[in-house]
This record gives sequence, structure tokens and C-alpha cells, in this order.
Amino acid sequence: MGMFSQLAQGVDWSSLGSMVLRVIAVLLCLVVHEVSHGLAAYRLGDPTAKQSHRLSLNPIHHLDPFGLLMMVVVGFGWAKPVPVDPRYFKKPKQGMAITALAGPASNFVLAYLSAIVYSALYGVALVRGETTALSLALEFFAVLVTLNIGLGIFNLIPFPPLDGSKVVAMFLSDRHYIQWMRLERYGMIILMAVLWFGVLDSFLLAARSWVLNWMLTGSEFAFRGVLALLG
Repeated sequence: MGMFSQLAQGVDWSSLGSMVLRVIAVLLCLVVHEVSHGLAAYRLGDPTAKQSHRLSLNPIHHLDPFGLLMMVVVGFGWAKPVPVDPRYFKKPKQGMAITALAGPASNFVLAYLSAIVYSALYGVALVRGETTALSLALEFFAVLVTLNIGLGIFNLIPFPPLDGSKVVAMFLSDRHYIQWMRLERYGMIILMAVLWFGVLDSFLLAARSWVLNWMLTGSEFAFRGVLALLG
């Protein structure tokens, strides 16, 4: 019992709690992203994701271990790609583009909703004082905002296999489309090398900061509303 107490005292529980919150936020970001891909494809007539249980909110159906680790550590990552069969779409290229954009779009929506909640909670903390529960909630929604923005921006990069590449592919001829899609075999390796050497760091950070500032500005009404209600 004494040994357990010493061990417990040596653990940085605040850091551990922050990591747990970050992992939960990452799981939520990735699941929403992937389910949105599957729902978009399903609405366009492709049942493949549904048949593969990829419309489920269970994270186990979606996670790529290394992509999860990247999301937790650097804020940019991925999950297992949702299976999509473009043969079900009336217009395959457009269908693929819409399906691809549904993922990043869902992350931006979730980021904005989280920013609204964060602003409201910040107003409560300012008026009523910050409790432990309120502090954890603020931290969770702050992480949720930044991770969703990061995931959305990262996936809009127009390079295979990221979602942005499907939008580019929509404007290519059939011959060039096939060649472009073949890059998916090596695309993630190339992207990992680019991220490793920091080639995209300045762009990703600048883009994330711009979107973050825009969303926080757009969510100020929640903060002002809380101050007017409780002040």
C-alpha cells in the first residue's frame, strides 16, 4: 500500500489528465471525419461504407494506430480510409470529390461548434470563477477546436491520398485522373517525409492560426451572451 502511494504521488496527474482529454478529442475528430465520408458516399448511392460498418461511431472501426499517434503528438494525422466504390455514383469524379470534402467540412463544423462552447464556458469562468470541472472542460474544447482545424486543413492538401486530391482529380481528364490516383501508393510516404523535414510547417501553422482566429472571432457572441446573462 505504501509503495502504491509513493507511485501515485510520483505521477503527474495533470499531464496524464491532459493526455486523456487529448486522446478523447482525437478519437472524436477522426470518427466524425470518417463517418462523414461514409455518410456522403451513402447519400450519393454507394453502400460500401455502410456494409463495411464504417458508418459506426465506434472508433475501433476507423483507427489507424500510426495516424492516431500523429494526431496526438503533432495535431495532423489520419484514420483508415473509408472504402468508396465510385461505380455507384452517377458522376464518379464529382461523387468522389463530394465524399472527400465531407470529411474536412465536418471537422470545420465541429471546430466552430466547439469554439462556441469554449467561448460560452470562458464567459462562465470569468463571471463565476474557474472550478476544476470547468477548467477541464475549457481544456477539452480548446483541444477539440485546434485538432479539428488541423485535421481539416491537413486533409485539404491537394496531394494523394488526402481529400484535397479528389477535388483536383475532378478537373482532370480520364487519362490524367488514373495517373493522379496512382500516386496514392506512394503519397503517404512522400507526405510523411515532407512533414518530417518541416517543409509544410509554416503553411500549416499559418493556415491553422488564421482559421482559429476567424472561428474565435465568430464565436464571441456566445461569450458576450453569457456575460450579459450572468454579469
